[in-house]
Amino acid sequence: MEFCVLPSGAKTLRNVTVPACLIGRDGDLITTDLTITDGLITSTDAGQPAETVINMKGAIALPCFVDMHTHLDKGHIWPRASNPDGSFMGALTTVHADHVNWTADDVEARMDFALRCAFAHGTKAIRTHIDSADDLAASSFGVVAKLQEQWAGKITLQASCLVAIDRVFRDDGIFPDIAKIVADTGNILGAVTYPVPDLQDRLNDFFHFAQTYDLDVDFHVDETNDPTSDTLRTIAETVLALGFKNKVTVGHCCSISVMPDNVAAEIIALVAKAGLHVVSLPMCNMYLQDREAGRTPRWRGVTMAHELKAAGVNVSFASDNTRDPFYAYGDLDMIEVMREATRICHLDHGLTDWPASFVTNPAAACGFDDTSLNVGAPADLILCNARSWTEFFSRPQSDRIVLRNGDPIDRTLPSYSELDPIESKP
Repeated sequence: MEFCVLPSGAKTLRNVTVPACLIGRDGDLITTDLTITDGLITSTDAGQPAETVINMKGAIALPCFVDMHTHLDKGHIWPRASNPDGSFMGALTTVHADHVNWTADDVEARMDFALRCAFAHGTKAIRTHIDSADDLAASSFGVVAKLQEQWAGKITLQASCLVAIDRVFRDDGIFPDIAKIVADTGNILGAVTYPVPDLQDRLNDFFHFAQTYDLDVDFHVDETNDPTSDTLRTIAETVLALGFKNKVTVGHCCSISVMPDNVAAEIIALVAKAGLHVVSLPMCNMYLQDREAGRTPRWRGVTMAHELKAAGVNVSFASDNTRDPFYAYGDLDMIEVMREATRICHLDHGLTDWPASFVTNPAAACGFDDTSLNVGAPADLILCNARSWTEFFSRPQSDRIVLRNGDPIDRTLPSYSELDPIESKP
């Protein structure tokens, strides 16, 4: 049951609690008013006169979220392709085997289902990675283009190709065609890096296409607890050597957390100097990293978020996988991501601007439009029946209200039965 009923049209939400960093003020949570006119935030000052005033009684208001690292094309295959042992290799082999089922219709049905979930939870912009080997790129990026058009005005959708770095060659193999598809569809060039012997050559070839087509890039990096896996260093060095000016995102970056402190500090300094954007995926990495049968995991699997942020790096958090072999759970609910990231990465008891890592930071990394609570921003808001962080993080906020352009949306979530095979439906 919703905790209050809001009218459409112009209104002032009186006595709302907001993160000060998202309206350009100092402090943690502060209480103010938000005035909405013609779908925009027109005032963030308390006590302004208004014709329609709703006393929110301290309810927390957040801008709609940006989920900058997802895998919508893999999403919800768990019922037919579950991870046999919860391991990273189990996930890789299971997904690869399931690629034969990824027709355009299959991918579209699962991606659209995921977008409806994200929209209902309060997300307004998403970047998804797209498996692009096994002759999937043309079909799946065609689905992306179709959904970008269908979801325009509700969710801004970007896509990044996903190819193993050892399959990236300038003049042969699959990557030149994939890079052309990415460029033609106006999306993001991506790859997975790990310490192959010719990593520098493969990165040079990768950035050749990024420069040729003037593309932003997005890497999966060092998703392992092997402290010798330091491809993040090589990426940063390559960006600096090339003078590459487009946006470079690096996701996961797990191994840096198990390196000696002095080595990690060197890499962090290079990441900051190169201007890389880092995105941490705490739920998926907790699921996969340091998993051995019959043994309790010894670490949390996440990157050095605090140290990276302290060095001036733009740090974000995102969902990653949902109900597929890489992560058996999740629903593209960024409040869940925010809650779990706070617990896993100890974002509490410290700096007060971490909420930016779920909205404005990822928007900057991806080039999405304004997601703040500043005057002039769209009134795309999430209103929660919680008045403090301890109330907010103690419950899932399932009775939240989502406003888009100032008006409440229908938050009904799609039923999983929609994804049942046709032959099993009554």
